[in-house]
Amino acid sequence: MTLSYCFFYSLAIACLLCFQHRPAEAQCKTLFVDQKGRGNYSKIQSAINSIPSNNQYWFCIIVSAGTYREKVNIPSDKPYIILKGAGKRKTMVVWNEPYLVSPTFSSSADNIVVQSISFVNSYNSPSSKNPRVPAVAAMLSGDKCVFHKCGFSSVQDTLWDAAGRHYFKDCVIEGAVDFIFGNAQSLYEGSSIRFLGELLEPGVAGFITAQGRENPNDSNGFVFKNCNVYGKGTTYLGRPWRGFARVLFYNCQFSNIIHPSGWDSWNFVGKEQLITYAEHGNNGPGSDTSKRVKWEKKLDDGTVSKFTSMSYINSDGWLQTMPTKYF
Repeated sequence: MTLSYCFFYSLAIACLLCFQHRPAEAQCKTLFVDQKGRGNYSKIQSAINSIPSNNQYWFCIIVSAGTYREKVNIPSDKPYIILKGAGKRKTMVVWNEPYLVSPTFSSSADNIVVQSISFVNSYNSPSSKNPRVPAVAAMLSGDKCVFHKCGFSSVQDTLWDAAGRHYFKDCVIEGAVDFIFGNAQSLYEGSSIRFLGELLEPGVAGFITAQGRENPNDSNGFVFKNCNVYGKGTTYLGRPWRGFARVLFYNCQFSNIIHPSGWDSWNFVGKEQLITYAEHGNNGPGSDTSKRVKWEKKLDDGTVSKFTSMSYINSDGWLQTMPTKYF
């Protein structure tokens, strides 16, 4: 092998390795969505549909300000998508259909980043005369997904955090009944949890979470860290959707909306010992635990640290491979 051949061969390998290790955002192909015709598409779903199945490179879909009245779905065969709006009060996806099968936004793909967009199911909006039923704003079942500065709004079953490892940062999630529910392994950090008790019948208490962990070996659960929990009326922190539900509120600010009991056992009366509901280091008038249910778990510092560190959702380092400029 000649010296010149060795040189160019080494240079080619170096260039290839450099390309393979470029930050994800540097490799991102950008698509623009604008309702006024100033982008590649006028509908968000049209942009998603244009992405090849089983793509291995990041696509950035930039959505301009506006209210997009459409159902949006990212199917499981379209990973590596960044969906970025102009702000959660400026870019809104709104749909008006009840029950679990008709979420405004659904995503079952792995490696998804969503930033600065709100998802609303308006079926039970204050101006609606519809009976209160589940009306999902977002259903999320892919693994390794990030939601930054997003909004999720409905009344019952707002955010179906169904499966996978998810990181919610600086989001706003609002509802009144079971409005954060599912079987995902999720960390909600620095987010606002708004209880819309004024939309319930007088004297009826609400429920923030309905977590669905099904057996003691499941790793999933909801952790709320440095969140602000507020609103109107009275709400429980949660009730179990499945028998091994696991929820921790850590270093959160609670307004006076929290029911003194804190938690409800719902359909699992007599099996409360299997449920892991815990609070640690919270503040505010709703954080008084003196009248909480006796079966609330008292976690030691080591266990609290395990659940509240990033390693709870990031043990294999997937967050470090994400396009960090987007969150």
